[in-house]
Amino acid sequence: MADISKLEIKQLRVLAALLQLHSLTKAAAKLGITQQAVSEQLKKLRDIFQDRLFIRGSHGVIPTPKAQELSPKIQQILMAIGELTELAEFDPQRLNGVYKISASDYAMRVILPSLLVQIRQQAPHLKIIIRRFESDNLTQLMATGEIDLALTFPAFIPITCPSMLLYEERHVCVAAKAVASEYQGLSLKEIAAAPQLVISPSRASLKGSADEWFAAKGFQRNIIMSLPSFSAAPDCIEAMGVLAFLPSRMLPNDKLVEIALPEPLPSFEVVAAWHQRSSQTQTHQWITGLLGELYPQK
Repeated sequence: MADISKLEIKQLRVLAALLQLHSLTKAAAKLGITQQAVSEQLKKLRDIFQDRLFIRGSHGVIPTPKAQELSPKIQQILMAIGELTELAEFDPQRLNGVYKISASDYAMRVILPSLLVQIRQQAPHLKIIIRRFESDNLTQLMATGEIDLALTFPAFIPITCPSMLLYEERHVCVAAKAVASEYQGLSLKEIAAAPQLVISPSRASLKGSADEWFAAKGFQRNIIMSLPSFSAAPDCIEAMGVLAFLPSRMLPNDKLVEIALPEPLPSFEVVAAWHQRSSQTQTHQWITGLLGELYPQK
């Protein structure tokens, strides 16, 4: 039985060179070592695999059936080692090109600032394009390479796309400071009946993410206004004196106060997603690594 524990990377490279060139002299030249060194490594390989591996012929060496069987496996191992070496030598300071991120204005406010600071500090030559999140076209935009990364919620991600969890988020009820006292201490039925504003970034609609939760309790929300973005929400909530349910990481906000509920809404996930073709690029692996550092999983 072969004693693989004694196998070294340099021996694999010798074996691969001999399989390719069928010559100790040519293998030595390719590897930048002496022919004697090739012979010594071949001797060790024969001991490890308990096979001659190569026999002398009129024009070099001929691989045995065992050596031919090993050939594809050796190539796979050396390719994997090469990829590991590239990652070990990766230097973001040398990164250039353009990386494209799709994000809702929630992600632009909550996630992007800290991520972009790290990218700018560590990869100053990498250019970033941020584009507004388009749930209807996400699959096509990813497939055509117009988007490298999407910061969003699982419901918008195609099932074929890899993703990573960033954190668990939850909606909180908020009101303007001037009218917050009017809403504190209300029941869920009273909260549902109060005039409310929703944010509907994907399409114009008087529907909100908390609708199903209220409906399951037998209440219908009194939604009187819809906005396409989170950025305008604080000003509109303050101006109209209405309630809204915002992701908790949108707070604190100078204009808003959280309204305590009899019971909290269920949490939801915030994720980063990408097309499968992006998974192997060093830039993408580095940026998702940054996200992993910014949002470590417990």
